[in-house]
Amino acid sequence: METKELICIGCPLGCGLRVEIDEKGEAVSVSGNTCKRGEEYGKREVTAPVRTVTSTVRVEGGKAPVVPVRTGTDIPKEKIFPCMEEIRKAAVFAPVKLGDVVIENAAGTGVNVIAAKSIEKA
Repeated sequence: METKELICIGCPLGCGLRVEIDEKGEAVSVSGNTCKRGEEYGKREVTAPVRTVTSTVRVEGGKAPVVPVRTGTDIPKEKIFPCMEEIRKAAVFAPVKLGDVVIENAAGTGVNVIAAKSIEKA
């Protein structure tokens, strides 16, 4: 049995977690957490880690040169760099509204990249 030590990011407490993993790669137990979110985070982090990606995308004809964007939900950790490649190549035309889909199905994850702010036309 293998043990991984993690710092939980499920809430502001940042608990030190110990996750025991069996031979199949399944999380058997989580200790050190002070809330249910810590247990869920520990199990997910060792079996299928996910992250929210945040960045900016170029805006053509807007009052700002870029718009902040984020993934609509978490994506698999191994898809972060492919997602960022798509974000780097993207550009949108003003006006951009908060929540607009900037990239559909980013890196084949089924998750959209959305605008995190509205940008008016110049």
